[in-house]
Amino acid sequence: MTPRYLVSVLILVSCLAVPGRAETPLVIPLWAGGAPGSEARRNEPEQAKDYWVKNIHNPSLTVFLPPKDKANGTAVIICPGGGHRELVYNAEGVEPAQYLSNLGATCFVLKYRLFREEGSIYTPEHVSADIRRAMRTVRSRAAEWAINPDRIGVMGWSAGGEVAAIVAYNPVPADPQSTDQIERVDGKPNFQIVIYPGGFGTPGKLPPDSPQAFFLCANDDEGPAGTISVMLEKYRAVGIPVEVHIYAEGHHAFNMGQRSKLVSIHGWPQRLADWLADRGLLERAGSPVPGGSTH
Repeated sequence: MTPRYLVSVLILVSCLAVPGRAETPLVIPLWAGGAPGSEARRNEPEQAKDYWVKNIHNPSLTVFLPPKDKANGTAVIICPGGGHRELVYNAEGVEPAQYLSNLGATCFVLKYRLFREEGSIYTPEHVSADIRRAMRTVRSRAAEWAINPDRIGVMGWSAGGEVAAIVAYNPVPADPQSTDQIERVDGKPNFQIVIYPGGFGTPGKLPPDSPQAFFLCANDDEGPAGTISVMLEKYRAVGIPVEVHIYAEGHHAFNMGQRSKLVSIHGWPQRLADWLADRGLLERAGSPVPGGSTH
């Protein structure tokens, strides 16, 4: 384990005991009877150690509510990275959820199935089902959490950026005839936040209704820097709002930046907060996202 993945005990405790919030975050399985293809293993325990979680057979969302006096109606589904072998759950799930919820967003950390984990029975199609179901679940229950259904975004880290791309660029339309109420709801995000993404799932041609985006990585992280550079040109070509930050150095997996010695990397979350503010996503209002995708 490298220092960049270390998570302090204080951070872990803070997600469980924050004044004004439930001591234990709510965990919502995406399917009541187990995920399609995983029903027989839905009660199998997950494995967790240090910074990672794996052996996920019952994909779920963990809810991080904002303080009531800050809640603004924006929601973010967070997809941690980990190469589809594990989830960097604390540093790329819990920590960003804490940061964004303190800005007023209602956050949901997604535990999705891992198709590259040793011995995995899963494929990218299972991951696709998980993120699509997660988007539909949050939108179908928007009123419950005082969320504006037109202000629901997805945040993806590394391999999680590939997961975000699935719903951003290749959404499956809602099924109005489904007996499952959740499947009747649109599953496309209104915006996306993508941090040092992998290249899997990026489109050859950007759909004209793609959600506006915030991309960020380090230039010495060659794969993600190349992916983001290509995506910037595609966004510019179709005129969809996009913001890109490529730092001179920082390599991969710098997480929320607080463990980096680089001033720029240490302070990168403020750039995200600025973008969210500029897009109207931190306002306590019912308006949809400016320049966001439509449904």
